[in-house]
Amino acid sequence: MIFEMKNIVKMYDSVCANDDVSLHLNRGEILAIVGENGAGKSTIMKILYGLVKPTSGEIFVNGKKVHFRTPSDAMAAGIGMVQQHFMLFESMTVAENIVFKNEIHKGPFMDMNKTIETVQALSDKYQLKIDPRAKIADCPVGLRQRVEILKILYQNAEIIIFDEPSAVLTPLEVDALLETMKQLAAAGKSIVIITHKLQEVMAVSDRVYVMRQGKVVAERMTCDTDQEELAFLMVGRQIVNRHIDPIEATTTLLEAKGLKYYEDGREVLKGIDIHVNAGEIVGIAGVSGNGQSELISCITGLLPVTGGQVLIQGKDVTNKSVREIRDAGLAHISEDRYVWGSAPEGTLEENTLMCRQDEEPFSKKGLVNHRKIREYARSLIQDFAVKASSPTQKMRELSGGNAQKLIVAREMSLNTPVLICCEPTRGIDIGAMEAIHDRMVKRRGEGAGILLVSSELTEIMSLSDRIYVIYEGRINGEFKRDSMDDKRLGLLMLGGSIDNE
Repeated sequence: MIFEMKNIVKMYDSVCANDDVSLHLNRGEILAIVGENGAGKSTIMKILYGLVKPTSGEIFVNGKKVHFRTPSDAMAAGIGMVQQHFMLFESMTVAENIVFKNEIHKGPFMDMNKTIETVQALSDKYQLKIDPRAKIADCPVGLRQRVEILKILYQNAEIIIFDEPSAVLTPLEVDALLETMKQLAAAGKSIVIITHKLQEVMAVSDRVYVMRQGKVVAERMTCDTDQEELAFLMVGRQIVNRHIDPIEATTTLLEAKGLKYYEDGREVLKGIDIHVNAGEIVGIAGVSGNGQSELISCITGLLPVTGGQVLIQGKDVTNKSVREIRDAGLAHISEDRYVWGSAPEGTLEENTLMCRQDEEPFSKKGLVNHRKIREYARSLIQDFAVKASSPTQKMRELSGGNAQKLIVAREMSLNTPVLICCEPTRGIDIGAMEAIHDRMVKRRGEGAGILLVSSELTEIMSLSDRIYVIYEGRINGEFKRDSMDDKRLGLLMLGGSIDNE
Protein backbone atom coordinates (compact mmCIF):
# COMPACT_ATOMS: atom_id res chain seq x y z
CA MET A 1 0.00 0.00 0.00
CA ILE A 2 1.61 3.26 -1.14
CA PHE A 3 -0.93 5.67 0.37
CA GLU A 4 -3.99 5.52 2.56
CA MET A 5 -6.56 8.19 3.43
CA LYS A 6 -8.61 7.53 6.56
CA ASN A 7 -11.93 9.12 7.53
CA ILE A 8 -11.39 12.31 5.52
CA VAL A 9 -13.97 15.05 6.09
CA LYS A 10 -13.99 18.35 4.21
CA MET A 11 -16.53 21.04 5.07
CA TYR A 12 -17.16 24.25 3.14
CA ASP A 13 -19.28 26.21 5.62
CA SER A 14 -22.35 23.96 5.99
CA VAL A 15 -21.67 21.91 2.84
CA CYS A 16 -19.91 18.56 3.30
CA ALA A 17 -17.76 17.90 0.20
CA ASN A 18 -16.12 14.75 1.64
CA ASP A 19 -18.02 12.76 4.26
CA ASP A 20 -15.82 10.27 6.16
CA VAL A 21 -13.97 9.10 3.03
CA SER A 22 -11.45 6.27 3.34
CA LEU A 23 -9.49 4.86 0.41
CA HIS A 24 -6.06 3.48 -0.47
CA LEU A 25 -3.74 2.88 -3.44
CA ASN A 26 -1.48 -0.12 -3.95
CA ARG A 27 1.97 0.11 -5.50
CA GLY A 28 1.93 -0.31 -9.30
CA GLU A 29 -1.89 -0.11 -9.39
CA ILE A 30 -4.18 2.00 -11.58
CA LEU A 31 -7.05 3.17 -9.38
CA ALA A 32 -10.12 4.92 -10.82
CA ILE A 33 -12.31 7.24 -8.76
CA VAL A 34 -15.66 7.86 -10.44
CA GLY A 35 -18.74 9.86 -9.59
CA GLU A 36 -21.04 12.59 -10.80
CA ASN A 37 -20.07 16.25 -10.71
CA GLY A 38 -20.09 17.32 -7.08
CA ALA A 39 -19.59 13.77 -5.78
CA GLY A 40 -16.36 14.84 -4.03
CA LYS A 41 -13.85 12.91 -6.15
CA SER A 42 -11.74 15.91 -7.19
CA THR A 43 -11.83 17.33 -3.65
CA ILE A 44 -10.42 14.16 -2.11
CA MET A 45 -7.52 14.13 -4.60
CA LYS A 46 -6.85 17.85 -4.10
CA ILE A 47 -6.54 17.06 -0.39
CA LEU A 48 -4.01 14.33 -1.18
CA TYR A 49 -2.05 16.74 -3.41
CA GLY A 50 -1.99 19.53 -0.81
CA LEU A 51 -4.26 21.92 -2.73
CA VAL A 52 -7.04 21.65 -0.13
CA LYS A 53 -6.76 21.12 3.63
CA PRO A 54 -9.08 18.50 5.16
CA THR A 55 -11.36 19.43 8.03
CA SER A 56 -10.44 16.14 9.70
CA GLY A 57 -8.95 12.73 8.88
CA GLU A 58 -5.52 11.20 8.33
CA ILE A 59 -3.20 10.60 5.35
CA PHE A 60 -0.42 8.02 5.25
CA VAL A 61 2.24 7.72 2.53
CA ASN A 62 4.39 4.58 2.63
CA GLY A 63 3.01 3.92 6.11
CA LYS A 64 4.07 7.33 7.47
CA LYS A 65 1.51 9.90 8.59
CA VAL A 66 1.82 13.14 6.61
CA HIS A 67 0.42 16.68 6.68
CA PHE A 68 0.51 18.48 3.33
CA ARG A 69 0.21 22.25 3.47
CA THR A 70 1.05 22.84 -0.20
CA PRO A 71 1.50 20.86 -3.45
CA SER A 72 5.25 21.25 -2.89
CA ASP A 73 4.90 19.15 0.28
CA ALA A 74 3.02 16.48 -1.69
CA MET A 75 5.60 16.52 -4.48
CA ALA A 76 8.39 16.13 -1.93
CA ALA A 77 6.59 12.98 -0.74
CA GLY A 78 6.49 11.64 -4.31
CA ILE A 79 2.96 12.71 -5.36
CA GLY A 80 2.30 14.53 -8.64
CA MET A 81 -0.94 15.68 -10.26
CA VAL A 82 -1.76 16.28 -13.95
CA GLN A 83 -4.44 18.96 -13.78
CA GLN A 84 -7.33 19.36 -16.25
CA HIS A 85 -5.90 22.72 -17.32
CA PHE A 86 -2.23 22.47 -18.22
CA MET A 87 0.27 24.74 -16.46
CA LEU A 88 2.75 25.33 -19.26
CA PHE A 89 4.59 28.38 -20.60
CA GLU A 90 3.79 28.69 -24.31
CA SER A 91 6.85 30.79 -25.16
CA MET A 92 9.23 28.23 -23.65
CA THR A 93 10.44 24.94 -25.12
CA VAL A 94 9.28 21.49 -24.06
CA ALA A 95 12.56 20.89 -22.22
CA GLU A 96 12.43 24.24 -20.41
CA ASN A 97 8.89 23.51 -19.21
CA ILE A 98 9.80 20.05 -17.95
CA VAL A 99 12.75 21.24 -15.83
CA PHE A 100 11.14 24.52 -14.70
CA LYS A 101 12.16 25.31 -11.09
CA ASN A 102 14.54 22.33 -11.20
CA GLU A 103 16.89 23.54 -13.92
CA ILE A 104 20.27 22.02 -14.72
CA HIS A 105 22.96 24.70 -14.45
CA LYS A 106 26.47 25.13 -15.76
CA GLY A 107 27.87 27.84 -13.59
CA PRO A 108 25.34 30.67 -13.29
CA PHE A 109 23.59 29.74 -16.54
CA MET A 110 21.17 26.99 -17.56
CA ASP A 111 22.94 24.11 -19.30
CA MET A 112 20.65 23.72 -22.33
CA ASN A 113 22.55 20.83 -23.91
CA LYS A 114 22.47 18.80 -20.69
CA THR A 115 18.79 19.74 -20.20
CA ILE A 116 17.84 18.48 -23.67
CA GLU A 117 19.88 15.30 -23.15
CA THR A 118 18.20 14.62 -19.77
CA VAL A 119 14.69 15.29 -21.06
CA GLN A 120 15.27 13.10 -24.10
CA ALA A 121 16.50 10.25 -21.88
CA LEU A 122 13.39 10.61 -19.69
CA SER A 123 11.18 10.60 -22.78
CA ASP A 124 12.86 7.43 -24.07
CA LYS A 125 12.65 5.67 -20.70
CA TYR A 126 8.88 6.08 -20.42
CA GLN A 127 8.18 5.90 -24.18
CA LEU A 128 6.61 9.37 -24.17
CA LYS A 129 7.79 10.78 -27.48
CA ILE A 130 8.41 14.52 -27.51
CA ASP A 131 10.77 16.99 -29.17
CA PRO A 132 12.65 18.73 -26.33
CA ARG A 133 13.41 21.73 -28.56
CA ALA A 134 9.81 22.36 -29.72
CA LYS A 135 7.95 25.42 -28.44
CA ILE A 136 4.88 24.62 -26.36
CA ALA A 137 2.89 27.09 -28.49
CA ASP A 138 3.42 24.77 -31.47
CA CYS A 139 2.40 21.56 -29.64
CA PRO A 140 -1.08 20.01 -29.97
CA VAL A 141 -3.09 19.20 -26.84
CA GLY A 142 -2.07 15.53 -26.65
CA LEU A 143 1.60 16.45 -26.78
CA ARG A 144 1.19 19.11 -24.10
CA GLN A 145 -0.27 16.47 -21.83
CA ARG A 146 2.83 14.32 -22.34
CA VAL A 147 4.93 17.30 -21.29
CA GLU A 148 2.87 17.63 -18.09
CA ILE A 149 3.42 13.93 -17.34
CA LEU A 150 7.15 14.21 -17.99
CA LYS A 151 7.34 17.25 -15.68
CA ILE A 152 6.02 15.06 -12.87
CA LEU A 153 8.28 12.13 -13.74
CA TYR A 154 11.30 14.47 -13.82
CA GLN A 155 10.53 15.31 -10.19
CA ASN A 156 10.61 11.59 -9.29
CA ALA A 157 6.93 11.22 -8.47
CA GLU A 158 5.88 7.69 -7.53
CA ILE A 159 2.16 8.50 -7.37
CA ILE A 160 0.56 10.27 -10.35
CA ILE A 161 -2.98 11.66 -10.17
CA PHE A 162 -4.83 12.36 -13.44
CA ASP A 163 -7.82 14.70 -13.09
CA GLU A 164 -10.25 14.16 -16.02
CA PRO A 165 -7.25 13.56 -18.31
CA SER A 166 -9.12 12.91 -21.56
CA ALA A 167 -11.46 15.92 -21.47
CA VAL A 168 -9.67 17.72 -24.32
CA LEU A 169 -8.28 14.75 -26.28
CA THR A 170 -9.36 13.07 -29.51
CA PRO A 171 -10.10 9.30 -29.47
CA LEU A 172 -6.64 8.50 -30.88
CA GLU A 173 -4.98 10.68 -28.23
CA VAL A 174 -7.09 9.01 -25.52
CA ASP A 175 -5.89 5.58 -26.65
CA ALA A 176 -2.29 6.81 -26.47
CA LEU A 177 -2.87 8.25 -22.97
CA LEU A 178 -4.37 5.02 -21.65
CA GLU A 179 -1.42 3.09 -23.05
CA THR A 180 0.93 5.55 -21.31
CA MET A 181 -0.82 4.90 -17.99
CA LYS A 182 -0.35 1.15 -18.42
CA GLN A 183 3.35 1.66 -19.23
CA LEU A 184 3.83 3.85 -16.16
CA ALA A 185 2.16 1.26 -13.93
CA ALA A 186 4.30 -1.48 -15.46
CA ALA A 187 7.36 0.66 -14.64
CA GLY A 188 6.30 0.71 -10.97
CA LYS A 189 4.42 3.99 -10.80
CA SER A 190 1.07 4.11 -8.99
CA ILE A 191 -1.78 5.86 -10.80
CA VAL A 192 -5.04 7.49 -9.76
CA ILE A 193 -7.47 8.55 -12.50
CA ILE A 194 -10.45 10.80 -11.70
CA THR A 195 -13.00 10.51 -14.48
CA HIS A 196 -16.66 10.15 -15.43
CA LYS A 197 -15.89 8.25 -18.66
CA LEU A 198 -16.65 4.69 -17.74
CA GLN A 199 -15.27 3.15 -20.93
CA GLU A 200 -11.83 4.48 -19.94
CA VAL A 201 -12.23 3.08 -16.42
CA MET A 202 -12.93 -0.37 -17.84
CA ALA A 203 -10.04 -0.10 -20.32
CA VAL A 204 -7.24 0.92 -17.96
CA SER A 205 -8.00 0.56 -14.23
CA ASP A 206 -7.39 -2.32 -11.81
CA ARG A 207 -9.79 -1.12 -9.12
CA VAL A 208 -12.59 1.44 -8.81
CA TYR A 209 -14.05 3.57 -6.04
CA VAL A 210 -17.51 5.04 -6.68
CA MET A 211 -18.41 8.29 -4.90
CA ARG A 212 -21.83 9.85 -4.51
CA GLN A 213 -22.77 12.94 -2.48
CA GLY A 214 -19.37 13.11 -0.81
CA LYS A 215 -19.24 9.47 0.28
CA VAL A 216 -17.57 6.33 -1.06
CA VAL A 217 -20.59 4.14 -1.87
CA ALA A 218 -18.79 1.20 -3.51
CA GLU A 219 -15.41 -0.36 -4.21
CA ARG A 220 -14.99 -2.85 -7.05
CA MET A 221 -12.23 -4.74 -8.80
CA THR A 222 -12.60 -3.64 -12.41
CA CYS A 223 -12.65 -7.22 -13.65
CA ASP A 224 -15.69 -7.88 -11.43
CA THR A 225 -17.90 -5.02 -12.67
CA ASP A 226 -19.13 -3.33 -15.86
CA GLN A 227 -20.20 0.10 -17.09
CA GLU A 228 -23.87 -0.53 -16.33
CA GLU A 229 -23.23 -1.35 -12.66
CA LEU A 230 -20.86 1.62 -12.22
CA ALA A 231 -23.39 4.01 -13.78
CA PHE A 232 -26.09 2.66 -11.46
CA LEU A 233 -23.82 3.11 -8.43
CA MET A 234 -22.89 6.66 -9.47
CA VAL A 235 -26.47 7.84 -9.99
CA GLY A 236 -28.39 5.57 -7.65
CA ARG A 237 -30.74 4.39 -10.42
CA GLN A 238 -30.63 2.62 -13.76
CA ILE A 239 -29.56 4.69 -16.78
CA VAL A 240 -31.60 3.70 -19.83
CA ASN A 241 -29.83 3.43 -23.17
CA ARG A 242 -31.45 5.89 -25.57
CA HIS A 243 -32.76 4.73 -28.95
CA ILE A 244 -33.20 7.38 -31.63
CA ASP A 245 -35.17 6.39 -34.72
CA PRO A 246 -33.66 7.47 -38.05
CA ILE A 247 -35.51 10.17 -39.97
CA GLU A 248 -35.72 11.59 -43.46
CA ALA A 249 -35.03 15.30 -43.00
CA THR A 250 -35.60 17.52 -46.02
CA THR A 251 -36.58 21.07 -44.97
CA THR A 252 -33.49 23.18 -44.26
CA LEU A 253 -33.85 25.47 -41.24
CA LEU A 254 -30.28 26.70 -40.76
CA GLU A 255 -27.61 27.15 -43.40
CA ALA A 256 -24.10 28.62 -43.48
CA LYS A 257 -22.78 29.17 -47.01
CA GLY A 258 -19.06 29.81 -47.59
CA LEU A 259 -18.76 31.37 -44.14
CA LYS A 260 -15.52 33.25 -43.52
CA TYR A 261 -14.20 35.11 -40.53
CA TYR A 262 -10.95 37.03 -40.13
CA GLU A 263 -9.35 38.02 -36.82
CA ASP A 264 -6.31 40.31 -36.72
CA GLY A 265 -5.69 39.58 -40.41
CA ARG A 266 -5.81 35.81 -39.88
CA GLU A 267 -8.42 33.67 -41.61
CA VAL A 268 -10.13 31.71 -38.82
CA LEU A 269 -13.10 30.35 -40.80
CA LYS A 270 -12.17 29.34 -44.34
CA GLY A 271 -15.41 29.01 -46.29
CA ILE A 272 -17.60 26.81 -44.07
CA ASP A 273 -20.63 25.12 -45.63
CA ILE A 274 -23.06 23.40 -43.24
CA HIS A 275 -26.83 22.99 -42.97
CA VAL A 276 -29.33 21.73 -40.40
CA ASN A 277 -32.68 20.29 -41.47
CA ALA A 278 -35.95 20.17 -39.57
CA GLY A 279 -36.12 17.17 -37.27
CA GLU A 280 -32.41 16.40 -37.04
CA ILE A 281 -29.52 16.90 -34.67
CA VAL A 282 -26.28 17.86 -36.40
CA GLY A 283 -23.06 17.61 -34.44
CA ILE A 284 -19.82 19.52 -34.94
CA ALA A 285 -16.79 17.56 -33.76
CA GLY A 286 -13.35 19.08 -33.41
CA VAL A 287 -10.47 19.64 -31.04
CA SER A 288 -10.99 22.88 -29.15
CA GLY A 289 -9.59 25.90 -31.00
CA ASN A 290 -10.28 24.81 -34.56
CA GLY A 291 -12.95 27.42 -35.29
CA GLN A 292 -16.11 25.92 -33.81
CA SER A 293 -16.52 28.76 -31.29
CA GLU A 294 -16.07 31.39 -34.00
CA LEU A 295 -18.50 29.56 -36.30
CA ILE A 296 -21.27 29.62 -33.70
CA SER A 297 -20.52 33.25 -32.82
CA CYS A 298 -20.83 34.25 -36.49
CA ILE A 299 -24.11 32.37 -36.88
CA THR A 300 -25.60 33.89 -33.72
CA GLY A 301 -24.45 37.47 -34.38
CA LEU A 302 -21.77 37.67 -31.71
CA LEU A 303 -18.98 38.07 -34.29
CA PRO A 304 -19.05 39.77 -37.72
CA VAL A 305 -19.10 37.55 -40.80
CA THR A 306 -16.42 38.63 -43.29
CA GLY A 307 -17.61 36.40 -46.13
CA GLY A 308 -20.52 34.11 -46.95
CA GLN A 309 -24.10 33.93 -45.69
CA VAL A 310 -26.17 32.75 -42.74
CA LEU A 311 -29.76 31.74 -43.47
CA ILE A 312 -32.51 30.87 -40.96
CA GLN A 313 -35.64 29.39 -42.53
CA GLY A 314 -34.45 30.81 -45.84
CA LYS A 315 -34.05 34.35 -44.48
CA ASP A 316 -30.64 36.00 -44.79
CA VAL A 317 -29.55 37.04 -41.29
CA THR A 318 -25.87 37.61 -42.08
CA ASN A 319 -24.44 40.24 -39.73
CA LYS A 320 -27.84 41.03 -38.27
CA SER A 321 -28.06 41.87 -34.59
CA VAL A 322 -28.35 39.14 -31.98
CA ARG A 323 -31.96 40.20 -31.37
CA GLU A 324 -32.87 40.06 -35.07
CA ILE A 325 -31.29 36.62 -35.43
CA ARG A 326 -33.16 35.31 -32.40
CA ASP A 327 -36.41 36.78 -33.70
CA ALA A 328 -35.82 34.91 -36.96
CA GLY A 329 -36.23 31.66 -35.02
CA LEU A 330 -33.00 30.78 -33.19
CA ALA A 331 -32.23 29.92 -29.56
CA HIS A 332 -28.67 29.53 -28.30
CA ILE A 333 -27.21 27.62 -25.33
CA SER A 334 -23.84 29.34 -25.31
CA GLU A 335 -20.42 27.81 -24.67
CA ASP A 336 -19.62 30.05 -21.70
CA ARG A 337 -22.52 30.16 -19.28
CA TYR A 338 -21.30 33.27 -17.49
CA VAL A 339 -19.80 35.41 -20.27
CA TRP A 340 -22.54 34.89 -22.89
CA GLY A 341 -25.23 32.77 -21.30
CA SER A 342 -26.33 34.73 -18.25
CA ALA A 343 -26.05 37.81 -16.08
CA PRO A 344 -24.28 36.47 -12.96
CA GLU A 345 -25.36 39.46 -10.84
CA GLY A 346 -28.97 39.17 -11.99
CA THR A 347 -31.62 37.13 -10.21
CA LEU A 348 -32.81 33.77 -11.51
CA GLU A 349 -36.11 35.26 -12.62
CA GLU A 350 -34.28 38.01 -14.50
CA ASN A 351 -32.12 35.40 -16.21
CA THR A 352 -35.06 33.22 -17.20
CA LEU A 353 -36.78 36.25 -18.74
CA MET A 354 -33.93 37.14 -21.13
CA CYS A 355 -35.27 37.43 -24.71
CA ARG A 356 -38.87 37.49 -23.46
CA GLN A 357 -38.91 40.69 -21.43
CA ASP A 358 -41.11 42.49 -23.99
CA GLU A 359 -43.62 39.66 -24.39
CA GLU A 360 -47.00 39.22 -22.82
CA PRO A 361 -47.86 38.16 -20.15
CA PHE A 362 -44.53 39.33 -18.69
CA SER A 363 -44.98 42.94 -19.76
CA LYS A 364 -47.63 45.04 -21.48
CA LYS A 365 -47.32 48.62 -22.63
CA GLY A 366 -44.11 48.99 -20.65
CA LEU A 367 -45.57 47.64 -17.40
CA VAL A 368 -43.85 44.60 -15.90
CA ASN A 369 -45.94 41.79 -14.41
CA HIS A 370 -43.68 40.55 -11.62
CA ARG A 371 -46.11 37.82 -10.54
CA LYS A 372 -46.13 36.21 -13.99
CA ILE A 373 -42.34 36.47 -14.25
CA ARG A 374 -41.90 34.75 -10.89
CA GLU A 375 -44.39 32.02 -11.80
CA TYR A 376 -42.54 31.40 -15.05
CA ALA A 377 -39.15 31.26 -13.30
CA ARG A 378 -40.51 28.84 -10.69
CA SER A 379 -41.90 26.57 -13.43
CA LEU A 380 -38.51 26.38 -15.22
CA ILE A 381 -36.64 25.81 -11.96
CA GLN A 382 -38.99 22.98 -11.04
CA ASP A 383 -39.22 21.46 -14.54
CA PHE A 384 -35.43 21.26 -14.95
CA ALA A 385 -34.68 20.35 -11.31
CA VAL A 386 -32.53 23.43 -10.68
CA LYS A 387 -31.34 23.48 -7.06
CA ALA A 388 -32.07 27.03 -5.92
CA SER A 389 -33.44 28.68 -2.81
CA SER A 390 -35.82 31.02 -4.67
CA PRO A 391 -36.30 32.82 -8.03
CA THR A 392 -34.85 35.96 -6.42
CA GLN A 393 -31.52 34.27 -5.73
CA LYS A 394 -28.61 35.65 -7.77
CA MET A 395 -27.32 33.58 -10.67
CA ARG A 396 -23.73 33.64 -9.39
CA GLU A 397 -24.86 31.92 -6.19
CA LEU A 398 -25.83 28.73 -8.07
CA SER A 399 -23.37 25.92 -8.65
CA GLY A 400 -22.01 25.75 -12.20
CA GLY A 401 -24.16 22.73 -13.02
CA ASN A 402 -27.36 24.36 -11.77
CA ALA A 403 -26.58 27.59 -13.61
CA GLN A 404 -26.17 25.51 -16.76
CA LYS A 405 -29.53 23.79 -16.20
CA LEU A 406 -31.29 27.15 -15.84
CA ILE A 407 -29.79 28.43 -19.12
CA VAL A 408 -30.78 25.21 -20.90
CA ALA A 409 -34.30 25.55 -19.46
CA ARG A 410 -34.61 29.14 -20.71
CA GLU A 411 -33.39 28.44 -24.24
CA MET A 412 -35.34 25.21 -24.75
CA SER A 413 -38.54 26.76 -23.45
CA LEU A 414 -38.48 29.26 -26.33
CA ASN A 415 -39.45 26.41 -28.71
CA THR A 416 -37.69 28.02 -31.67
CA PRO A 417 -37.31 26.21 -35.02
CA VAL A 418 -33.50 26.30 -34.64
CA LEU A 419 -31.67 25.44 -31.42
CA ILE A 420 -27.90 25.78 -31.10
CA CYS A 421 -26.46 23.78 -28.20
CA CYS A 422 -22.83 24.54 -27.31
CA GLU A 423 -21.52 22.31 -24.53
CA PRO A 424 -25.09 21.86 -23.22
CA THR A 425 -24.11 19.36 -20.52
CA ARG A 426 -20.79 20.85 -19.37
CA GLY A 427 -20.57 20.58 -15.60
CA ILE A 428 -23.77 18.53 -15.41
CA ASP A 429 -24.09 15.17 -13.67
CA ILE A 430 -25.20 11.98 -15.40
CA GLY A 431 -28.82 12.18 -14.30
CA ALA A 432 -29.25 15.79 -15.46
CA MET A 433 -27.32 15.03 -18.65
CA GLU A 434 -29.77 12.24 -19.45
CA ALA A 435 -32.72 14.60 -18.92
CA ILE A 436 -31.24 17.30 -21.18
CA HIS A 437 -30.49 14.75 -23.90
CA ASP A 438 -34.08 13.51 -23.69
CA ARG A 439 -35.35 17.05 -24.18
CA MET A 440 -33.09 17.56 -27.18
CA VAL A 441 -34.43 14.37 -28.75
CA LYS A 442 -37.97 15.53 -27.95
CA ARG A 443 -37.37 18.87 -29.71
CA ARG A 444 -35.96 16.94 -32.68
CA GLY A 445 -39.15 14.87 -32.78
CA GLU A 446 -41.19 18.08 -32.78
CA GLY A 447 -39.41 19.22 -35.93
CA ALA A 448 -36.70 21.51 -34.55
CA GLY A 449 -33.29 21.63 -36.17
CA ILE A 450 -30.52 21.32 -33.57
CA LEU A 451 -26.86 22.17 -34.05
CA LEU A 452 -24.75 20.52 -31.32
CA VAL A 453 -21.18 21.52 -30.46
CA SER A 454 -19.55 19.47 -27.73
CA SER A 455 -16.07 18.51 -26.57
CA GLU A 456 -17.60 15.18 -25.47
CA LEU A 457 -17.35 13.00 -28.56
CA THR A 458 -19.62 10.36 -27.00
CA GLU A 459 -22.34 13.02 -26.65
CA ILE A 460 -22.05 13.98 -30.31
CA MET A 461 -22.00 10.38 -31.51
CA SER A 462 -24.96 9.26 -29.39
CA LEU A 463 -27.26 12.14 -30.41
CA SER A 464 -26.33 13.29 -33.91
CA ASP A 465 -28.04 12.30 -37.15
CA ARG A 466 -25.08 13.82 -38.99
CA ILE A 467 -21.64 15.00 -37.89
CA TYR A 468 -19.40 17.64 -39.44
CA VAL A 469 -15.73 17.48 -38.46
CA ILE A 470 -13.99 20.86 -38.23
CA TYR A 471 -10.23 21.28 -38.48
CA GLU A 472 -8.34 24.59 -38.71
CA GLY A 473 -11.42 26.50 -39.83
CA ARG A 474 -12.52 24.04 -42.50
CA ILE A 475 -15.03 21.19 -42.65
CA ASN A 476 -12.79 18.13 -42.91
CA GLY A 477 -15.51 15.51 -43.29
CA GLU A 478 -19.18 14.65 -42.83
CA PHE A 479 -20.76 11.45 -41.48
CA LYS A 480 -24.28 10.12 -41.19
CA ARG A 481 -25.42 8.17 -38.13
CA ASP A 482 -25.01 4.73 -39.71
CA SER A 483 -21.42 5.39 -40.81
CA MET A 484 -19.98 6.91 -37.62
CA ASP A 485 -16.73 5.57 -36.20
CA ASP A 486 -14.85 7.26 -33.35
CA LYS A 487 -11.43 6.32 -34.73
CA ARG A 488 -12.15 7.80 -38.14
CA LEU A 489 -13.67 10.86 -36.50
CA GLY A 490 -10.55 11.23 -34.37
CA LEU A 491 -8.32 11.02 -37.44
CA LEU A 492 -10.28 13.78 -39.19
CA MET A 493 -10.24 15.90 -36.03
CA LEU A 494 -6.44 15.81 -36.18
CA GLY A 495 -6.41 16.94 -39.83
CA GLY A 496 -6.11 13.50 -41.44
CA SER A 497 -8.14 12.27 -44.39
CA ILE A 498 -10.10 9.11 -45.11
CA ASP A 499 -12.03 7.68 -48.03
CA ASN A 500 -15.71 8.31 -47.45
CA GLU A 501 -17.92 5.54 -48.67
